[in-house]
Amino acid sequence: MENRAESCPTTELYEATIAKQDAQIAELTAKLNWYQEQFRLAQQKRFGASSEKTHPDQVEMDLFNEAEVLATPASQEPDVETVTYNRKKTGGSREAKLDQFPVETVVYTLPESEQICYCCGGTLHEMSTETRNEIAIVPAEVKVVRHVRQVYACRHCEREEIRTPIVTAPMPKPVQPGSLASPSILAHVMSQKYVDSQPLYRQEQQFARLGLTLSRQTLANWMMYGANQWLSLLVDRMHEHLLKQDILHADETTLQVLREPGKSAETQSYLWLYRTGRMGPPIVLYDYRPTRGGEHPRNFLAGFSGYLHVDGYAGYHKVTGVILVGCWAHARRKFDEALKSLPVSQDKTKTTAQEGLEFCNRLFTIERDLKESSPEERYAIRQERSRPITDAYLAWLRQQRSRTLPKSLLGQAITYSLNQWDKLTAFLSDGRLEIDNNRSERAIKPFVIGRKNWLFANTPRGAKASSTIYSVIETAKENGLNPFKYLNHLFEQMPQLIDPKDPEALDRLLPWSSSLPLACRVFKS
Repeated sequence: MENRAESCPTTELYEATIAKQDAQIAELTAKLNWYQEQFRLAQQKRFGASSEKTHPDQVEMDLFNEAEVLATPASQEPDVETVTYNRKKTGGSREAKLDQFPVETVVYTLPESEQICYCCGGTLHEMSTETRNEIAIVPAEVKVVRHVRQVYACRHCEREEIRTPIVTAPMPKPVQPGSLASPSILAHVMSQKYVDSQPLYRQEQQFARLGLTLSRQTLANWMMYGANQWLSLLVDRMHEHLLKQDILHADETTLQVLREPGKSAETQSYLWLYRTGRMGPPIVLYDYRPTRGGEHPRNFLAGFSGYLHVDGYAGYHKVTGVILVGCWAHARRKFDEALKSLPVSQDKTKTTAQEGLEFCNRLFTIERDLKESSPEERYAIRQERSRPITDAYLAWLRQQRSRTLPKSLLGQAITYSLNQWDKLTAFLSDGRLEIDNNRSERAIKPFVIGRKNWLFANTPRGAKASSTIYSVIETAKENGLNPFKYLNHLFEQMPQLIDPKDPEALDRLLPWSSSLPLACRVFKS
């Protein structure tokens, strides 16, 4: 009997088994909820709207008064029905947009034999004109520019058998000696690839349709020569000007380089972005590096001191002598993703994710009101209006942290804001700072779009040349220049410089220089 009693399960054993099973169920339920969140978010990113904007009616929504805010008031009916039709014609708006273009005028007249009145047979005279404007496009064409310079000698010296001096007419130096490349075709190929995202194989086909056979290898060699020989000098000079600023932005994105030593073709490399803020000349620089290590921004920004706008990547902590400024757009995006991951049937207006989103929205609403303010005004108003919101938001975060699963999207959003708090509130310390790092994301977007077309770089040397060309083109765009015309100007002028490394000579060619010809600029009506 004693042995049988010992072999029977006890109540304590059942309770331990149940507790263990309950823990397993809770763990599996948490994993299932996490996978469901990720699935719904992935579906939303794939099929839903990509915009993160909140509906205007929700920006200043009172969290505790939603019914009154969201209720649609009954519209008042007019006492008397009125039907009106007013059409205001805007005079000259289309014509004003065409003022910057050359005009070719075609005049249509009647032959003298037909300038006779069909009623009385008298002579017709010109009473008025009717004008119609059309926009005509001149397609690209290829022509050969043959440079011929005369060589002169003295007949008298030749007859008298004296030493004959030879005088040669001056001729501009070529952009690439021993090559068919001209400044215009270099500028064209670069702007086609890095402005309009046209890969070289498509350009090869376009030239073939014009009757010109140019291999993509030739086009690539031309671009790399132009970037390494000329544009790199300008980028180095822009780098020196960049380090003299006291407010910068930084970001990074992936880049695949096929033939990188010591790495497989599938391994990702990185393109780093550094640019100026709202103060100082607009400078946008790209730097190719094989890894995402924090030593790369540390080395690139050596000598810089001031504020650095960044995202949440920890590698920027290696940059010394700077104050890191966080990005509220990233903090807001995490609440937006948590909100989008909720089931469609769930009421999202009363969720914790919506509350966190509203704190961020209030800050962005204030920033929109301060867009035209001076740094001093912006600083004062932020202390008055934004700081109370950040203080309330911090208290709310601490309260919600213990109520939320850390690995859920909502838990990750709360943890991100708490971990980044010192950087997120740094924008309150100076009116010149921005609330987000969107300036960097906008600057790196052209590269991301181009990458979808040409996909990868073949070698590290090509990736370096691409970062150089992107730096010149994007800085030119930021300064209101036409990239093609600016590149053409550079390739015409830089080979003629006595010393291409002369800082003063390079400064006259920088995208914000007042010495640039007006033809390089884009005039918007």
